[in-house]
Amino acid sequence: MHWRSHLQQEKSITGNVRVNKSTKRLVPQLQPKEIAVICHEDLDEIAADGLIGARVSAVVNASRTMSGAFMAKGAELMLRAGIPVVEVRQQYFAQFQSGMRITIHHQYIACEDGARIPCRLFDWHAWNRCKHRASQNEQLCLEQFIDNTLTYAHQEKVQFLDALVLPVLHTPLQGRHVLVVVRGSGFREDLLALSDYIGEYKPILIGVDGGADALLSCGYCPNLIIGDMDSVTNEALLSGAEVIVHAYPNGHAPGMKRIKRLGIWAISVPAAGTSEDLAMRIAYEKGASLIVTLGTHTHMIDFLEKGRKGMASTLLVRMKIGGKLVDAKGISKLYKKKPRIRQLWMIPAASLVPIAMLAVIQPQFRDMLSAAWMLVIGTLA
Repeated sequence: MHWRSHLQQEKSITGNVRVNKSTKRLVPQLQPKEIAVICHEDLDEIAADGLIGARVSAVVNASRTMSGAFMAKGAELMLRAGIPVVEVRQQYFAQFQSGMRITIHHQYIACEDGARIPCRLFDWHAWNRCKHRASQNEQLCLEQFIDNTLTYAHQEKVQFLDALVLPVLHTPLQGRHVLVVVRGSGFREDLLALSDYIGEYKPILIGVDGGADALLSCGYCPNLIIGDMDSVTNEALLSGAEVIVHAYPNGHAPGMKRIKRLGIWAISVPAAGTSEDLAMRIAYEKGASLIVTLGTHTHMIDFLEKGRKGMASTLLVRMKIGGKLVDAKGISKLYKKKPRIRQLWMIPAASLVPIAMLAVIQPQFRDMLSAAWMLVIGTLA
């Protein structure tokens, strides 16, 4: 591992800082060569990609970039990109203000007001230590994740058995193909791989929060934007797409305040689970003939990086709609040529993965797995 940052070579870095505890909110504001100041434990892959894409000169993290609790991917990406990451204690986060100028040295940060904040460099040695801890924790982490998933799936199943109460949508979904896009890892390459499919079948394009910006960045305009509105840009919201605000099951929808400030007409839909779960449920309830997902969260590390300790809601949604579901996440890694829709059937339906996991753990789920396979076979026929 030969990547070496300026700080590893005993050089200081000077620049203006931009501060936000939420990395996903900070990334769109960043300018090249700025120093990003975040408070992000276990930096995830998407956040790291955003920081790298913003061309920051360094990152100050008032948390553990990689704790070793699980194999978070963001730290390695930052190291490979050669972007220095220094960690400070969380108590120092409040001392940073956007626009202030700082100089990062190997063991401290010099602020323009004369203050010195102790810091430590997150380097390959630190990464290797965390990787070792993550490897030791892997089995326990998986066990806890499965237990959490099963516990909450049992508690929440009634909410997912009932149909959603949906208002009339202006965007017709009945009998249409629907592409649900989440700004997950590899979304740009996967969208490129699906360009022939999008051009031929013209699916309804649903952007889940930042997934709307993912579509715009690849030259597509979303038909629907669904989410809690915390990571989608104003540009996407003003693109002309129909907007659905994900509300808590009790009806409270914090994201609606932002929508009203922008003068956009929108509806709110109360639902348990994540916004990508809601997007898939809406497509299903409104009669979509096929639901293709891209960039969605499908496995343990995905969910842990998102800050979720289980995947109960996603498990339940995928079990319910599995017969119409095709997961195109990572399709760019499978095909050199752009796949057409017939080739998509070669990808294992993501809805079957969690069911298969449960079938191994608890024998009573084996009949469910068999039934799910029959649904896929019936759809193919």
